[in-house]
Amino acid sequence: MSQNPENLKKSVKEHSEKLAKLGIELGKNQFNYKIKEKASKEYWQGRIEDFKKYNEKGLEYYSQVHAIMNLISKDEAQMFLLRTSKFQQLSKIMIEVMENVRENPSIIDPKDKQQSKWSKKIKSQITEYSDKCLQHEIDTNTIFREFYEKRLKEILE
Repeated sequence: MSQNPENLKKSVKEHSEKLAKLGIELGKNQFNYKIKEKASKEYWQGRIEDFKKYNEKGLEYYSQVHAIMNLISKDEAQMFLLRTSKFQQLSKIMIEVMENVRENPSIIDPKDKQQSKWSKKIKSQITEYSDKCLQHEIDTNTIFREFYEKRLKEILE
């Protein structure tokens, strides 16, 4: 916090307004991580597109969070940036796995009892990375809420 308190408060408020707008947009694009066993290319193409939109908006949101945190604590901002990178990495893998399902939708078909090891692995990965993305997002948002309570709330009041 090398800025004077009034300039810092003004900068934090500006970033907070941008963050609030992004939060509203992100809420409208909310992605449901629950996996549905639908064996259709169209369904999975839609899921991929929805996730990409959600992911893009989520990364914008986290970039704005990083910018606010960076005004207050460079160290905490850098740690948050690492979490954002991890979210981006997990999302990339999630998209790759969903693309595998889209190309071979029978992987996810619960009626298919003769699945190959590869199919079972992909089906397992879709659940694993969906869970990982969701949990990482929950943890990242918790970290920001705690930062807000400890550091930002007093500045904004």
